[in-house]
Amino acid sequence: MITLRKSSDRGLADHGWLKSYHSFSFADYHDPAHMGVGNLRVINEDRIAPGTGFGTHGHRDMEIVSYVLDGALAHRDSMGNDGAILPGDVQRMSAGTGVRHSEFNHAPDQTTHFLQIWILPDRAGIAPGYEQKPFAPAAKRGRLALVADPQGAEGAVTIHADARIRAGLFEGAESAELALDPARIAYVHLVRGRLEVNDQRLEAGDALTLRGETLLQLRRGEDAEVLVFDLAP
Repeated sequence: MITLRKSSDRGLADHGWLKSYHSFSFADYHDPAHMGVGNLRVINEDRIAPGTGFGTHGHRDMEIVSYVLDGALAHRDSMGNDGAILPGDVQRMSAGTGVRHSEFNHAPDQTTHFLQIWILPDRAGIAPGYEQKPFAPAAKRGRLALVADPQGAEGAVTIHADARIRAGLFEGAESAELALDPARIAYVHLVRGRLEVNDQRLEAGDALTLRGETLLQLRRGEDAEVLVFDLAP
């Protein structure tokens, strides 16, 4: 079974300094039909205005992945990490027993555009942790590169959850296929551009949930950037 969720159906929060589209219920946006998919709980597409950001706040027992598209995201946390997340970087922060952090756009004239992703960990109470790795466009061109994995396979960041994230860039004749375990859930989020996924045409912000399917097919991209999640049911 394949279910389409259009970009326009997502929740929207516009705080002036922050514009955020919520794929699933988050903060003041609540939709009982969209509380998450499998162990994936949050995909927020955030745009942070220049010179603004999220002040210091806390998290517990959540795997948080940041995927920057444009601009830079300054990160500082209670574990001592202090730096910038750039386009192509994948950052994983394990909140575990508790972590506090802040996220800012220090640029004077450029918006920071990124995805904030939350996945339920496979166990509670782990020690907080942090990892950040760059993934060059060439590694994702015309293929699905593994960027987050429970064992850190293929150079991916290590995520403490029964989930994997793959990222790909597709243009024109470039295509890819991925075998799916029908007992699990595949979730496809089109980050930008246009892409045909299992014969459905997606626009930026659209998503597909695949249950009981055995094959994922991606083709006919137009400046397409896509994330594919392999999730516990």
